[in-house]
Amino acid sequence: MANLTIKKGDITTFHVDAIVNAANTGLLGGGGVDGAIHRAAGPELDVACRKLHGCPTGEAKTTPGFNLPAKFVIHTPGPIWRDGSFEEAKLLKNCYTNSLKQAVAHHCQTVAFPSISTGVYRYPLNAACKIAVKTIEAFSVPLDVTMVCYDDQTYRAFLAAMK
Repeated sequence: MANLTIKKGDITTFHVDAIVNAANTGLLGGGGVDGAIHRAAGPELDVACRKLHGCPTGEAKTTPGFNLPAKFVIHTPGPIWRDGSFEEAKLLKNCYTNSLKQAVAHHCQTVAFPSISTGVYRYPLNAACKIAVKTIEAFSVPLDVTMVCYDDQTYRAFLAAMK
């Protein structure tokens, strides 16, 4: 079972084996956490991501962390919220599961996640938090997982989902 903790902060500053990037399917950087990770990692991350030729929603691919304190960046494109009838919940769960599988494949013991799809992709925050917590806590490999919340609203929503 993965051990989950919730913290408020900037994911680009966490000293963990891997941080997860809430990426777009092109893996070429963007806004929000994706842009912050690309800026902090440096231009080498863009080069490495281009070699991956994108990533489907719900899947995950890994690059080195370059200038980040994390050894690896696990990129996972989350679902864009439409109305809940386009397999958004399944795809979001897959983001967390496949990211954790990538962490195990790269021999990671510590992983930090952002809140996937709850920014510009508009996934309802409380529903997304419940999926994240349930999926991480059910993961069968012992990992130390930190959910890194950038703002108070997200932090409170994840604390509520843990209860």
